[in-house]
Amino acid sequence: MIYFISDTHFSHSNIIKYCNRPFNNVDIMNEALINNWNSIVNKNDIVYHLGDFTIDYDNLGELVKKLNGKIYLIRGNHEGKSIKFYNEIGLKVLPSKTKLDEYNFILSHKPLDNNLIPDDYINIHGHIHNNDLDNKFNSDNHYCVSIEKINYMPIALEVLLSRKAK
Repeated sequence: MIYFISDTHFSHSNIIKYCNRPFNNVDIMNEALINNWNSIVNKNDIVYHLGDFTIDYDNLGELVKKLNGKIYLIRGNHEGKSIKFYNEIGLKVLPSKTKLDEYNFILSHKPLDNNLIPDDYINIHGHIHNNDLDNKFNSDNHYCVSIEKINYMPIALEVLLSRKAK
């Protein structure tokens, strides 16, 4: 199976307040996000994480070991470490705009301008959390996988494909 997720912000206590997340503290949030992730993602599944994974770089390697699946990371505005750093702890870093041609998806952290999205493609992105796209973006060719929008767990490829078929 293939899954998508963005903006987990593990260990970021202020994100609870900023995004009105339903957690009393960062430890509860981290535990819930790990449990939610592992409840649907198996060891051999693929997860595309579209940025803003954590702010705790010192413990990121241990966190990655707790999460099921092979994780591909598109770095967001909070990923300040080198590609080598992420690869060494088990995350495979992808380019900031990655096409999945077999599904007509283009993955990014921030939503892409309409003119950067090929015809018949959908931009799968994060960054906006629980906010709506502003009117310079076409909601028909954008899909936000920030965790606030997808019930705090990875979303399956099939769900995105069914949305695309509409």
